[in-house]
Amino acid sequence: MSALFSIEDLVVEFNTEAGLVQAVNGISYAVESGEVAAIVGESGCGKSVSAMAALGLVPSPPGKIRRGKIWFEGQNLLNFTNRQMSEIRGGQIGMIFQEPMTSLNPLLTIGVQLTESMRQHLKFDRRQATERAIELLEMVGIAEPEKRLKQYPHHFSGGMRQRVMIAIALSCHPKLIIADEPTTALDVTIQAQILELMKTLSRDLQVALVIITHNLGVVARYADRVNVMYAGRIVESGTTAEIYAHPRHPYTVGLLNSVPRMDMKRGERLVPIEGQPPDLSHLDLGCAYRPRCGWAADGCELSIPDLLSLGPNQSAACFRSNEL
Repeated sequence: MSALFSIEDLVVEFNTEAGLVQAVNGISYAVESGEVAAIVGESGCGKSVSAMAALGLVPSPPGKIRRGKIWFEGQNLLNFTNRQMSEIRGGQIGMIFQEPMTSLNPLLTIGVQLTESMRQHLKFDRRQATERAIELLEMVGIAEPEKRLKQYPHHFSGGMRQRVMIAIALSCHPKLIIADEPTTALDVTIQAQILELMKTLSRDLQVALVIITHNLGVVARYADRVNVMYAGRIVESGTTAEIYAHPRHPYTVGLLNSVPRMDMKRGERLVPIEGQPPDLSHLDLGCAYRPRCGWAADGCELSIPDLLSLGPNQSAACFRSNEL
């Protein structure tokens, strides 16, 4: 049985003043119904661009999808027209954007924004959409939903606005939700509540969930699978349990070492990843992580390692993955 959603060899390019930038360079991954998959990496590694490509939101120009396939329920979304994609977005695929304050329209009430997609995709009348909106706000843990529907985004805290975004994403019974940095602007307590809510809804409603984040620690408890991205490529992929127990790429090791752990001893320090991510417009023929890698060898500067299977549940793109 094929996956609900999958990306195959996706390449997304941008023409910039500095030159051609391959923001996404040949990534592939799949998500099943009811599964939570995480896309992890530093800012600028291509996480959000891959999500925008899946939803047909890459600005053209300067962006262009050079090659690849994006499968959803057996259909390649890259073959869809703009009108067809507008029916998919918000209807069958929900999106939770990074900053809810800029994603919600400050001039419209929460009720108008929450019912809009239901009236468009589900053809609900005003009464049906309002009843459904009240159910959704209760589902995501917002008290007094009837009152809240009449309020504006500035009446809500950051955590509540993010809950509203989740409600909007769920409003039309989507089969897939893509959450782009859903907890970035929230404190750690609210982060845990939001992620717990999303995990529960994914499990109970059998919704596939893709969480895009820069923090491996955030997804440790909630993701079933993890895809680690660096410089536009997936450098490690596998089940969360396997990657956390036996990371096989130096970048994954670096991300894990930079996150606080419960078993850290008194006086033990976090180990940051030295250096900066590469300029994607000036990559050479070698491994992009080589300048920051403590395991770099002579062969790393000659070619880019392929993402190879290291077992049934894990793959890594490193020439020395067996030594880690």
